[in-house]
Amino acid sequence: MAEWLRIMVVLALSWPVLVECRGNIRHYKFNVVMKNITRLCSTKATVTVNGKFPGPTIYAREDDTLLIKVVNQVHYNLTIHWHGVKQIRTGWADGPAYITQCPIQPGKSYVYNFTVTDQRGTLFWHAHILWLRATVHGAIVILPKLALPYPFPNPQKEILIILGEWWKSDVEAVVDEATQLGLPPNISDAHTINGLPGPVSTCLSQEGFTFLVEPGKKYLLRIVNAALNEELFFKIAGHKLTVVEVDSSYVKPFKADTILTTPGQTTNVILSADLGTGKYLMVTSPYMDSPILVNNRTATATLQYVGTNTSSTTTTLTVPPPTNATPIAIKFMDSLRSLNSRKYPAKVPLTIDHSLFFTISLGLNPCESCYRGFRIVAAINNVTFVMPSVSLLNAHFFNKSGVFTDDFPGNPAYTFDYTGIPPENLRTMEGTRLYRLAYNSNVQVIMQDTGLLSPENHPMHLHGFNFFVVGRGRGNFDPEEDPKKFNLVDPVERNTINAPSGGWVAIRFRANNPGIWFLHCHLEVHTTWGLKMAFVVDNGNGPEESLLPPPKDLPTC
Repeated sequence: MAEWLRIMVVLALSWPVLVECRGNIRHYKFNVVMKNITRLCSTKATVTVNGKFPGPTIYAREDDTLLIKVVNQVHYNLTIHWHGVKQIRTGWADGPAYITQCPIQPGKSYVYNFTVTDQRGTLFWHAHILWLRATVHGAIVILPKLALPYPFPNPQKEILIILGEWWKSDVEAVVDEATQLGLPPNISDAHTINGLPGPVSTCLSQEGFTFLVEPGKKYLLRIVNAALNEELFFKIAGHKLTVVEVDSSYVKPFKADTILTTPGQTTNVILSADLGTGKYLMVTSPYMDSPILVNNRTATATLQYVGTNTSSTTTTLTVPPPTNATPIAIKFMDSLRSLNSRKYPAKVPLTIDHSLFFTISLGLNPCESCYRGFRIVAAINNVTFVMPSVSLLNAHFFNKSGVFTDDFPGNPAYTFDYTGIPPENLRTMEGTRLYRLAYNSNVQVIMQDTGLLSPENHPMHLHGFNFFVVGRGRGNFDPEEDPKKFNLVDPVERNTINAPSGGWVAIRFRANNPGIWFLHCHLEVHTTWGLKMAFVVDNGNGPEESLLPPPKDLPTC
């Protein structure tokens, strides 16, 4: 696509929120409002941005500065997180409530001001407080620098595919009830593709998303997993997809029948419209290889070739991926490799300053008011994170004592068979404990799933950084043998990675971004239960390696 045409397409798609564009500075406005949304043959008042579900797409170009004014016109406190944006020295714009900012209160506003540095591709934004991201989310598309082509054949068109979940009831009411009882909240009632589930058994008239393709053309599909609690498969009947990017990082292209994506991840694929005619079913369905309750409903959409009669029969999938299709999931993840070219090198840390081992677990803490006398909690190294009542970043910048400690354990308190029989004591410690890193130090984190209540996948998201996934495996991590198999040449670069059910994953990153940076499970239910921690990264030498001061309109608690 010619550059002038690409720019016109971008502006045409983004005009509802793009207020002004001067050079490389783009002004956007988000009005957070309640709107009645009809899904599954029922209508409910829903928190939306600019009245849209999913919300509007943010378009930018690498090195652009974005000023996004968020106006809160609902009765909830609110923050917005720009998921995957590194926020170099601008942690005040990162968005997680009580971590880098106090919430935007009803009737108030805040301007998120940040520059997209050394990034291009697909990311997304979402609310980062309560469970509001169920409907408050949208895509971020970062185009390459002018005259810098994609490292793959140029597509004729680009299509956004946002995968999500839908609850018939008010999501916050569902969560509040579960919290009072100390139990898991109800699962969603449907999955969605671009906000639509397609026909389901309880609502056969429910429409689905349809997009038209022209024979012989190539399309870049930007796929975002905005679901709250489920890893998802994505597949189009009769078509193979060429994977070219994940989490705004280019990968060595490879073909796949089925895409796997966890909450918080993005995947760009090339679709070749080479079948000439017809209608083809597009599906997203959950992946879960552990015995817990999931929403097993499949959302559907339609790929239709131009000129095909609308009454034509839709070609369906011969074999939809089953919920426990672990071999398909492993094959996809094992195929991901960084491009590692001269232009896009994989700068994997080869020496390590902090070697951390994090056990990820669910537990049970006493609760007199709860249904069975205990509350389900989650923990990293047996520490259930307690959210503060003020911003951690503010406390760090102004040296306020008593808000947090920097003694988060780098290893579990005691060793046991993590994927075997759980210990008798399932109680966790509680605290607002952080781990301190020197500027520019190299960090390795082994994240080990445990089977204390049940083994589960945990999509772990690190704010402020990309990281390299250097290894993964089933069972307990072996510190003697497993590092010998690490990929230190072209490991995939991401911002969100799943610690596998009954297994482990190893990541590496360089702590070259001062501030406080959240690490948490992107399954909202686990985050609510306390599966989260944060890193404190100290300033380096001089102003260019130091956290910027807070903006004047930063919300207060």
